[in-house]
Amino acid sequence: MKYNDQTILIKDLKKGKEEAYVHLVETYSDRLFAYALTLSTNAAMAQDIVQNVFLKTWDRRKKMYINSSVQNYLFKSVRNEFLNLYKKKRSTMLLEQKYFESLERVTHTYDEKQLTKYFDRITKEIQNLPPKCREVFLLSRMDGLTNIEISDYLQVSIKTVEAHITKAFSLLREKLQKQFEPIFFVLFGKVS
Repeated sequence: MKYNDQTILIKDLKKGKEEAYVHLVETYSDRLFAYALTLSTNAAMAQDIVQNVFLKTWDRRKKMYINSSVQNYLFKSVRNEFLNLYKKKRSTMLLEQKYFESLERVTHTYDEKQLTKYFDRITKEIQNLPPKCREVFLLSRMDGLTNIEISDYLQVSIKTVEAHITKAFSLLREKLQKQFEPIFFVLFGKVS
């Protein structure tokens, strides 16, 4: 068992030897899962955390710096991965809460006839955007493409895509004014 010596294990991992990686996974996966489960109390999330830690360890193996033990390094990585997932989940939950509050405000404030009128107005203002600006905006907000995907599809820089989206929101905010903000947020997830 040459990998009982952590120095050899780390050295072979950095060299990209698969047997060192397999040893790492087989030796530590159960312990890391148990630890991740104490943090998340969700088995699927704990499994994802452990899997992400092993994948990142392999991806970053050449730059890996372990100043204590491999186990301490991995446990710290699990904790950091949990914190990252928690922060992402928390920000998503806050956005979802804001979305549902806006949706509730819209449904309680406007009747069907008003909503139809507002949707028609928003559609008209989107159609009045400059052509490239409109195309980028629709690809982003209606088709759900990322800025990178839009950049690749239209063969323009990401900065150009960002500029068009910013311009579209600015023009729409100017034309539609404050009364449309809750509806706009429900439709597009932001007002600026």
